[in-house]
Amino acid sequence: MSPRPITFLSDFGLADEFVAVCKGVIWQVLPEVRIIDVTHNVPHHDVRSGALTMARAIQYLPPGVHIAVVDPGVGTERAPIAVTSADGRIFVGPDNGLLSPAVQVCGGASEAVILDPLRWGMEMPAATFHGRDVFAPAGAALAGGVPLLELGTEVDPAEMMPLLLPLCRQGGDGIACEVLWVDHYGNCATNVSEVDLEEAGIGMGDRVEIEWNRRTERADYVRAYGDVDKAHLLVSIDSAGQLAISVSHGNAARELGLAEGDSLLVRRAGSS
Repeated sequence: MSPRPITFLSDFGLADEFVAVCKGVIWQVLPEVRIIDVTHNVPHHDVRSGALTMARAIQYLPPGVHIAVVDPGVGTERAPIAVTSADGRIFVGPDNGLLSPAVQVCGGASEAVILDPLRWGMEMPAATFHGRDVFAPAGAALAGGVPLLELGTEVDPAEMMPLLLPLCRQGGDGIACEVLWVDHYGNCATNVSEVDLEEAGIGMGDRVEIEWNRRTERADYVRAYGDVDKAHLLVSIDSAGQLAISVSHGNAARELGLAEGDSLLVRRAGSS
């Protein structure tokens, strides 16, 4: 029986050997496994960014074992866990909020264990590289068919560490929101949905005002980047269903000085 595919996300980057070492550990256990790299360029130690990346990607990844390692608390009391979701996927990584959004996308957690490397013959892991010594071998074992409960101590899946994300707020002066992430192109995704825009009276084709740090810019609310001229500021609903601020053929984050975590006020132009 073929092993389940493994997906791998981390903040390791590609300048060092860390990703290759983890893959080497997996292949030593399960040489025929297929590994899909989600990304290894999550900003260092940025658990929220890694969690949102996995949550956006998970529905398009093949069902299997999903290893995620963004672990600034490695070697501390935070637990290494493996979790089965309601749709049968298995997530492996630190219990620091990294896995929770993707698990929720997959219907929530149905079973969880705190991983114990000594149970499957591993030596005591290094305090600083659980990706190599805990998560990679556990993921390989699970992809090969080892039952979850053989790899650790069962815990209540409801006790899994959540990731607390800010919600936008509707008010008379507009939608108070936040930049959740900035992608490679400089598009700035917010925590505003299409429904939130409708509730604020903002419809496709409207002009929108974006206010932050005592600065206000106007943008067109359009469906696609090509609906406006080059270098023009626009807002649209991105592929994850969130309002994104973009510059056609440009970099909105750089040109506007926006970054993850920045607070914004979005309203229909002329409404205040």
